[in-house]
Amino acid sequence: MFLPVKKNPVYFRKSLSLYYNLTTCIMSIHEINPSNTDKGNKKVLDKLIVFNELVNELNKKEIPFLLEKVINEEILSLNFFIDSDKELMQKLGKVQYRIVTLVEKELQLVPKNYHRNRWMAFGMGAFGIPFGIAFGFALGNLAFLGIGIPIGLAIGIAVGSAKDKKVQQEGKQLNVVLKN
Repeated sequence: MFLPVKKNPVYFRKSLSLYYNLTTCIMSIHEINPSNTDKGNKKVLDKLIVFNELVNELNKKEIPFLLEKVINEEILSLNFFIDSDKELMQKLGKVQYRIVTLVEKELQLVPKNYHRNRWMAFGMGAFGIPFGIAFGFALGNLAFLGIGIPIGLAIGIAVGSAKDKKVQQEGKQLNVVLKN
């Protein structure tokens, strides 16, 4: 594209920023082209549908140009991926994880149940096992170690659900549920 350049550097910076503003408005995140997949594999198609739902939700939000560019490069790497469906599913999961973490860090946008799923595992490890050990020692039998894990699970789900509710009220939740 030809940009008019005058000798005034301020004019050049303004025209360049106008160019980037126009490309930001025009550009959107691309969807995955499922042409390289086996049409009979339901697991791959389900994962592709969920991924494209994530892309559609991201397209509804205002995303900076550089972030869109990074996401589009990740998706482009998937479109040219020519391996088995099993390897495609692994690659798709990794790309989806990278996109979600990038969007969370940059824009604080998260999918539904994001915090609940994170805190569930954290609750079992950080709260459940110590509670189980405490019960085991208090009752004199470490067989009660397993009692603490469901307690930690419940604590983690409660904390994560509260965080998800807060994010939803702030309007920073994407209307998509990611499946592993």
